Amino acid sequence: MKIRVGFGFDVHQLVEGRDLWLGGILLQHTKGLLGHSDADVLIHAICDALLGAANMRDIGYHFPDTAREFKNIDSKILLKKTVELLAAKGYHVGNIDATICAEQPKLKAHIPLMRETLASVMGIDIDDISIKATTTEKLGFTGREEGISAYTTVLIEKE
Repeated sequence: MKIRVGFGFDVHQLVEGRDLWLGGILLQHTKGLLGHSDADVLIHAICDALLGAANMRDIGYHFPDTAREFKNIDSKILLKKTVELLAAKGYHVGNIDATICAEQPKLKAHIPLMRETLASVMGIDIDDISIKATTTEKLGFTGREEGISAYTTVLIEKE
């Protein structure tokens, strides 16, 4: 068995007038994330980690923000396509460990549904997804509630 590890990072600005999609679910908040797609920062970090682990470049290469077909797209579709790209190379997801950095909204209560949603999209066991939430103690752009970031480490496997 061959295993590979990947790391992903993404950040999006919080703005008024947008929905807040995070981990594949819609959260009630006064602001949403700005981006070409739905700007789901967690899913984007997962996609980058998976693609990186498989040596397949990054999310912007496969789903460019200049392409009309990806305008306002649900990031769950991008994640499903990413898993399909890996499968075409013979890889499957082993596990995911993710951290979301945000001051608001508080995410603890939403993590179980995020894990369930992501597991369903990727066709993996919910036990193979860890999501943690933290703040930056009011420091930096996340501390000032100007944006949200996500960090992800993944393990992929090939028989």
